[in-house]
Amino acid sequence: MSRGLSPDERTARLMLARTARVGPVAFIELIRREGSALTALERLPDLARRAGGGPPKIPSQDQIDAEVARGAALGAQLLVLGDIGYPAALAALDAPAPVLWARGATELLGRDAVALVGARIASAAGQRFAQGLAVEVGEAGFVIVSGLARGIDAAAHLGGLATGTVAVLGGGVDDIYPPDNSELYQRVVEEGCVISESPVGHRAQAKDFPRRNRIIAGLSRAVVVVEAEQRSGSLITARLAAEQGREVLAVPGSPLDPRCAGTNDLIRQGAALCAGLGDVLQALERPRGLFEATGDYAPQEIGHADADLVARVLDLLGPTPTPRDDLVRRIGAPAGIIMGVLLELTLSGRAAMDEGGRVVRLD
Repeated sequence: MSRGLSPDERTARLMLARTARVGPVAFIELIRREGSALTALERLPDLARRAGGGPPKIPSQDQIDAEVARGAALGAQLLVLGDIGYPAALAALDAPAPVLWARGATELLGRDAVALVGARIASAAGQRFAQGLAVEVGEAGFVIVSGLARGIDAAAHLGGLATGTVAVLGGGVDDIYPPDNSELYQRVVEEGCVISESPVGHRAQAKDFPRRNRIIAGLSRAVVVVEAEQRSGSLITARLAAEQGREVLAVPGSPLDPRCAGTNDLIRQGAALCAGLGDVLQALERPRGLFEATGDYAPQEIGHADADLVARVLDLLGPTPTPRDDLVRRIGAPAGIIMGVLLELTLSGRAAMDEGGRVVRLD
C-alpha cells in the first residue's frame, strides 16, 4: 500500500521536524507555505534572514540516517504526517506532531480511543478503579491510551491489554520510564502499541511531557482523570483535551485526599463526573468519524512583511505568551501576513510559537 508520500519527502519531513526552532506549528506553516518539506528546507536560511536572525541548524543526512537505523534496529515504524498510516485523530489537530515512532500494533492508532490518566503516587482504590474502568471501556470497543507512568497510568494499561492499549512516551520509544515499568512496557509492545514524538534513543526530560500529554489527548475522544493533585501533569492533559474539543471527565474523591483535589476542581470547572462506564459512554454520544485529515497541504501563500511590520509585531511580544489572534486584531493586517512574520521570527530564533496559538519573544 502506498504511504502517500515519496521516500524523499518522508525523509525531508523527518529532517524538517528535527531542525532547531521548527516545532509543530512552524512545521505545518512551512508545509503550507512551501508545498513540501523538500522546498521548505531549501528556503529556511532565507526565511530566517528576513527576520534578522541566523539560520536554524538543520540535521545532516548522516544524523537522519542514524535515527532511521536506530528505529529499524528496534523494529519500530516511522509515521510521518501525510503518511496513510499516520493517526487521523492527531492529523486533525491544528499543529500535529510532525513525526511519530511506533512499536507494536500500529492499527490500534486508527481506532476510537479513551485516555485514562492520573496520579503517579495513586491510592489502591484509585488504581483498582482505573484498571476496572479500562477493562470495561476496552470491552465497549475503545482503545485505552495513557502515559506508562506509575500509578493510574500503569493500572489503565493493565486493564486495556486484552482489548488494546497505547502508551505514549516522553522519551524515545526505547526509553522505559520509569524503569520499574519495564515488564509492563514489554507487554504493551507485544500486545498493544508504544509511540513517541521524540527521536529513538532520546531520554525523557521535563520539557517532553507536555508534548506527550498533548498526544495522549489528541489520540482520544475523551480523557478521564482518575486522581490528580493540583498542578498535576494530568490536569495539563485535561486542559489540552478541552482545547482540542475532546470530552473531559473526572472521578470525584474525598476532599480530605490531596490526590482528589485536582479531579474535584475539574468537576467544579465543568468536567463531566465519571463514576463508571456509563458516564464515559454518555459523554461519547456524538457521531463517530469525527477526525478527518490527511496531513497533505496544498501550498498556501503567506505574505512576507517589511521591517516596519516585523518591528511592530516584536513590540507587542514579550516573555508572557500572547495569542496570535490578539496580534492580528491589534495590528489590523491580514492573518496570513502576521503568520508569515511569526514564522520568520521563529526560524530566526527571535520568537517561539506553541501549539495553543500563543507566541513569546525570545530576544
